[in-house]
Amino acid sequence: MSYSDDLHAAALAYHRLPRPGKLEIQATKPLANQRDLALAYSPGVASACTEIANNPAEAATLTSRANLVAVVSNGTAVLGLGNIGPLASKPVMEGKAVLFKKFAGIDVFDIEIAADTIERVVETVSALEPTFGGINLEDIKGPDCFEIEAQLKARMKIPVFHDDQHGTAIIVGAAITNALFLNGKKLSDVKIVCSGAGAAALACLNLLVSMGAKRENVWVCDIEGVVYEGRAKLMDRWKQVYAQKTDKRVLADVIPGADIFLGLSAPNVLKPEMVKQMADHPLVMALANPDPEIMPDEARKARPDAMICTGRSDFPNQVNNVLCFPFIFRGALDVGATAINEEMKKAAVDAIAQLARDPPVDALAPGFDSGQAQGFGPGSLIPGPFDPRLILRIAPAVAKAAMESGVATRPIAKFEDYCTELQRFAFRSGLIMKPLFAKAKTQPVRVIYAEGEDERVLHATQVVLEEDVARPILVGRPSVVEARIKRFGLAIKAGKDFDLINPEDDPRYRSYVQSYIDIAGRHGVTPDAARTVVRTNATVIAALAVSRGEADAMICGVEGGFMSHLRHVREIIGFRPGASDFSALALMITTKGAYFIADTQVRPNPTAEEIAEMAALAAVHVQRFNIKPKIAFVSHSDFGSYDTDSSRKMRRATALLREKHPEIEADGEMQADTALLEAARKLVLPHSHLEGVANVLIMPNLDTANVAYQMIKALADALPVGPILIGTSRPAHILTPSVTARGILNMTAIAAVEAQEPTGRQQPSLFG
Repeated sequence: MSYSDDLHAAALAYHRLPRPGKLEIQATKPLANQRDLALAYSPGVASACTEIANNPAEAATLTSRANLVAVVSNGTAVLGLGNIGPLASKPVMEGKAVLFKKFAGIDVFDIEIAADTIERVVETVSALEPTFGGINLEDIKGPDCFEIEAQLKARMKIPVFHDDQHGTAIIVGAAITNALFLNGKKLSDVKIVCSGAGAAALACLNLLVSMGAKRENVWVCDIEGVVYEGRAKLMDRWKQVYAQKTDKRVLADVIPGADIFLGLSAPNVLKPEMVKQMADHPLVMALANPDPEIMPDEARKARPDAMICTGRSDFPNQVNNVLCFPFIFRGALDVGATAINEEMKKAAVDAIAQLARDPPVDALAPGFDSGQAQGFGPGSLIPGPFDPRLILRIAPAVAKAAMESGVATRPIAKFEDYCTELQRFAFRSGLIMKPLFAKAKTQPVRVIYAEGEDERVLHATQVVLEEDVARPILVGRPSVVEARIKRFGLAIKAGKDFDLINPEDDPRYRSYVQSYIDIAGRHGVTPDAARTVVRTNATVIAALAVSRGEADAMICGVEGGFMSHLRHVREIIGFRPGASDFSALALMITTKGAYFIADTQVRPNPTAEEIAEMAALAAVHVQRFNIKPKIAFVSHSDFGSYDTDSSRKMRRATALLREKHPEIEADGEMQADTALLEAARKLVLPHSHLEGVANVLIMPNLDTANVAYQMIKALADALPVGPILIGTSRPAHILTPSVTARGILNMTAIAAVEAQEPTGRQQPSLFG
């Protein structure tokens, strides 16, 4: 079984378990008693129906229509799979629905239609207008998609957007805008050579022409060669627009002197010798997936002055539709737009291009830009797809353009309030781990797993290798590891894909024993005990490997008790300078956002000084997620409403943190609802130092932290990540026996990013 075979099996399991599919429908109003039922359905629902019948605009205030989009496909051009039919396209459409919800809070029904003619698609989709606030067409073959979209736009009074065309075009437009800004060229002057004449390619060219490119400067090639006047084969009215009067017939004939190569075609069609013939400082957009028209290293070798974009996430300048489509719909829906017009698309282009030029905000920790080069430049022409500011820039820009172009039916009165409202989406992506995975890939470090024989660790190791997150080292007996890899059908191999430390027979055994004696000899560890422990305790072996510099980070705790692991980490890894003890930070990813809780595992009843210390350390870890920490010191007391030992402790911790770290946004002591509801907090203390919703909850003791963590996990169906051990001198994390392979993978990314940072600047200066 290869890595790809395992990915195939894992993808099927992901879609099947614990229930089929990726979507569900949930009620947004209470249905707890007879009164609720009477309001939700008969007889109360008649009031809403009558109101809409009298004034159709009320559908936006009385139903979910204004926030509901249909993702529609007939399955004729699905990903790279071709015409596989509407039923087989459903997983893709569900996936698109998930992205809408996660990135922009937009609800989606995926609709797969058995309609293989233009007329039938148009009739079916246009009949859906009363249900939806917008239509996202997806994976419909060209050139049918052009005609279908054009007819639907003419018939429907809601936005109709074919993302395969316009999503790609908008990102391409932003990348080209910034490339020309850097090389000092004008769009009206440049020569554009396009390889590919499908929906995405022609939409890109149409948008570029509307932005100022000259049609006579655009050369198009497809599978039949150059699109020229008089060509009969594989021509249509959409492609005919770009036909040139020329005797040139192949890509190699038209590429000399090109300023921009736009590839939306097939692998390896652009040869290095062609790139050498392009104009000065060319832009090469090789967007075929998964294999581009030319690999970036080949293009760069041929032309060191070239700027390069691909459609892949493992290279800088990824052209990814997720950069725009959720946020374009967000802006369009919020003003009740009747269409997504050229002005709105251009506004999205400008917003994305400008965001790439802006410096990172405070909420973005250094080094996080999805693998792109730091700062605006040839290696960073467009923002990373997980920049939380995308929705804050694109949605308002699109909404304003809709209003100014006359297609908005519900204009926004105060854009300042609207932008504040959008903040609730900016940091609530269920894909919160993505920035850490992207950063981990930029500089893979060595992560050692103490329980290397465990099935979950082995499964996680394979994914770590597939994703290039880290270089794994496992502690385990070779025969056991090999047998379990075979039993679980994995494709990894010791010595080739990962290193293995055999506790029963490793050539480094004597030196490990001596290292343990040197570290723990004054803590009651005798030479005889050291020899026994190094043979039998995998956590000790892993910690020694980190201490000796043979690994950069460690993960243990998959088996056994947390405190026994902690004892060995404490004696071997030790504390970072200034830390009095460790703390455990738990991340809970919920449908309402990501929340961090401390200390869930280590300190039973910390002092005010210790609480302030753990809050400062927690802030550093939170920033690694591209999240600005907003810390609440939680108590039973609300800003002095109780005067108890516990409330006084949390009050003092707040003051200590503010004194030592005024740059950290924090306040307390406050009750949990005051921390999580800004409106409630303003009633208690209008001038709080904390704005918005707290995302870091520092608890007064271990009992409250652990109880809160376990209750959120159980009642909110939250995804837990961690515990994240903070205060260590080197990255070392102790998991719990309930952790899944997915949880181990997440912690690997966290540990890897922590290990990438130079010692001495990982943590802030602390107290004393």
